[in-house]
Amino acid sequence: MNNPSKILGLAALGASLFASLPVWAQEAAATATDAVAEVAAEVVPVMDKGDVSWMMTSTVLVLFMTIPGLALFYGGLVRSKNMLSVLMQTTVIACVMMIVWVVYGYSFAFGGSTSAWWGGTAKMFLAGVTADSMAATFSAGYVIPEHLFIAFQMTFAAITPALIIGAFAERVKFKAVLVFSVLWGTFSYFPIAHMVWDANGYLFAKGAIDFAGGTVVHINAGVAALVGCIMIGQRVGFGKDNMAPHSMVLTMVGASMLWVGWFGFNVGSNLEANGGATLAMINTFIATAAATLAWAGIEGMQRGKASMLGAASGMVAGLVAVTPACGTIGPMGAIALGVIASICCYFFVTVVKHALKYDDSLDVFGIHGVGGIVGAVLTGVFSAAAFGGVKGDDYAMMSQLWIQIEGVLITIVWSGVVSFVLFKLIDMTIGLRVDADTERQGLDLTSHGEQAYHS
Repeated sequence: MNNPSKILGLAALGASLFASLPVWAQEAAATATDAVAEVAAEVVPVMDKGDVSWMMTSTVLVLFMTIPGLALFYGGLVRSKNMLSVLMQTTVIACVMMIVWVVYGYSFAFGGSTSAWWGGTAKMFLAGVTADSMAATFSAGYVIPEHLFIAFQMTFAAITPALIIGAFAERVKFKAVLVFSVLWGTFSYFPIAHMVWDANGYLFAKGAIDFAGGTVVHINAGVAALVGCIMIGQRVGFGKDNMAPHSMVLTMVGASMLWVGWFGFNVGSNLEANGGATLAMINTFIATAAATLAWAGIEGMQRGKASMLGAASGMVAGLVAVTPACGTIGPMGAIALGVIASICCYFFVTVVKHALKYDDSLDVFGIHGVGGIVGAVLTGVFSAAAFGGVKGDDYAMMSQLWIQIEGVLITIVWSGVVSFVLFKLIDMTIGLRVDADTERQGLDLTSHGEQAYHS
């Protein structure tokens, strides 16, 4: 049948036979052909190049959040003798988690299992995934390449364990950080990601709203950070020595990079370049601006001066709080959410932490944990149409509020228990903390043999 003359001959014969049919038969055949074409068009998924381009950009933006954004943000907040240790920990954690993600993490989170708690092993080593494999979006009939979805979710898995290290910065062993990150990702991040974001997940089935990671990323990491800093203990000289940030310039640079990269985090979670993405985009702008102003305003009223550290803290608090809500609330709700989250985070960082005397070095729980909790819970409120949200008249706000609270509680307990067990096991084996002399000298030289600065 590859002979062109034969093909043309058969085509001519078919045309002559069709022409010999009665008119009514020709019309019936044409109608049937159109119907088949319509059905085929309905079932064939569409891969829009605009969606693909935006998701590729979003994936790179989330990487930009981590390296260099988070690395510089945290690096500027520690003392100069520990600057490189923070940069190194952030970088290597991200790289390790990328490998873990493609080996088994993606499968554990999104492997297609019908389990409510994990994704199974079907896609370990990315088995069955090819350049032609597609992943669903939130619009029926629209898909994106599965490799792209894997890469996008991989950046979330890379940054989340890196967030935790800020709570016990300047005093933990490099090897212990890496071992903890892999184990915590395996037993806390991947299961919670499945529960919240996979179609078969327990919280997804209940209707929990977590657009871009309030529970999966921020509460999950924040709770682990709190457990870690308490179990590892205070830094040598805590409360006596000057432990002020060594470079607020670098912290501000890092915070700004986080805000820019967060558009990949939040807007990219829409999986498509459409109106829903633009809603997430404006909310990410507005909530963050409101939270920054609120923190600076509170600090100015209480202390008489608004600091750059406070503004940067408010900025991150707003970004964290709007993460679960950005796709379902309106801009006015985003302003309210940013202000409320900033007030709550400020209270925990300046009052609760000092009252309880735990040494959360870079306020990971105070901002990511508390901000994530506030954002996740209030998503159930501000998503309502009465507050400018996208939910319709049939939206049961109190019912959704309880679902949001349930998701928060499950995440707190799950991450808390897993983190406690892992920190304990690591401490009993390779040890968590460096010795006092090493800590006084600084981790840059003792762990990595180099210095950030030379006088």
